[in-house]
Amino acid sequence: MDLSVKIAGVELKNPVMTASGTFGSGMEYSEFVDLGKLGAVVTKGVSSVPWEGNPTPRVAETDSGMLNAIGLQNPGLDVFLKRDLPFLAAQDTKVIVNVCGHTEEEYLDVVERLSDEPRVSMLEINVSCPNVKRGALQFGQDPGELEKLTARIKEKAGQPIIMKLTPNVTNIADLARAAQAGGADALSMINTLLGMKIDVERQRFVLANRTGGLSGPAIKPVAVRCVYQCAQAVSIPIIGMGGIASGEDAVEFLLAGASAVAVGMMNFHDPKTTEKVIDGLRAYMERHHVSDVKELIGAVRG
Repeated sequence: MDLSVKIAGVELKNPVMTASGTFGSGMEYSEFVDLGKLGAVVTKGVSSVPWEGNPTPRVAETDSGMLNAIGLQNPGLDVFLKRDLPFLAAQDTKVIVNVCGHTEEEYLDVVERLSDEPRVSMLEINVSCPNVKRGALQFGQDPGELEKLTARIKEKAGQPIIMKLTPNVTNIADLARAAQAGGADALSMINTLLGMKIDVERQRFVLANRTGGLSGPAIKPVAVRCVYQCAQAVSIPIIGMGGIASGEDAVEFLLAGASAVAVGMMNFHDPKTTEKVIDGLRAYMERHHVSDVKELIGAVRG
């Protein structure tokens, strides 16, 4: 049984990886999960300088999901290179670094400094976080700006680039086409949906930021639709995410056109979810007599 897939020429042992922002940089989960079983580890967002993130409270549970307004808090690229990357490079898995920035220059600074880093297999460019006041969505919601930023990053990158798309737009396929036109090697989707929660007893916003990104099983039908819609619009690989909790969930994304999947919020619910998704995918293939996981990609029938 062959579970391997290729994303932009990078071979993964299986199509299951972690979603940025839900798995730290791997070290935090390594006592619960055998990282060597994963297709890839996608790091928390890395910026050129440390970011403090948003004020607390910034996480809230919802029906079938959670809201977060972390704001991409991270210690910056220098700490990542000194502390996190050496640990990740020692694991038997691919390393994908999620890159964030407030401005084009901040994105390009991280991309350039990682461009000749052999321990990094791919870069995922976060232009879709709804919890950052500047950057991210200002690029990620405008197809013209997205195409230009993608092209600039592609000029500087030494690794394949994955553009992470937001669902908080009228037509996500327009963004997919713009990213491909700018030279993106792959896409990942979806980032969180913008949401809000109010404490009716206190009559106050639950999150200090007022709004936050909704993730978890509640958004899976939206995510599957977005993957299918974009798979019809572009020819580059798609990494699907949004509420994946089982092997069957992963298969649903693959059938819709994703070449790989990422597990996000469920890592908080059960740290071993990624391994369970891999086992469930293998069991599904056995039940349906599928010898190569690539047979499932885009195979949904009308």
